[in-house]
Amino acid sequence: MSATLTLNIERSHDELGRITDAVDELGHNENWSNDLLFRVHLVLEELVLNIIDYGFDDGKDDHELVVVLVSDDDALTIDITDDGIPFDPLTDAKVPDTDAPLEDRPIGGLGVHLVRTMMDEVEYRREGDKNHLTLVARREG
Repeated sequence: MSATLTLNIERSHDELGRITDAVDELGHNENWSNDLLFRVHLVLEELVLNIIDYGFDDGKDDHELVVVLVSDDDALTIDITDDGIPFDPLTDAKVPDTDAPLEDRPIGGLGVHLVRTMMDEVEYRREGDKNHLTLVARREG
């Protein structure tokens, strides 16, 4: 099986419901495991909300934020593209101290840590005026 889902996202937290519904449908149609579906939901929520909340500094609402999911027999590939400020989450995000007690941990960085942990591959690149983040989750045997 192979399927592609493309979502053009508005700059609103309300879009999470639409994303969740579309991902649920794709996951069901492509026979994803519950584990894969959970990881995809968590990663997309973290990344999309961060882009909506912090990725644009000009006050405009007409920015590009596109999420493309390609599901095949071996892997799920997620490409997230936005025309926000340059930000490489792999090098620009804070590195959390996961060994420190919760009350001593500063805010920030844990979401990117979760993304890296839950995906098999994570790659960032800046092309022209766009951020491109590609994530790969291999499907279980």
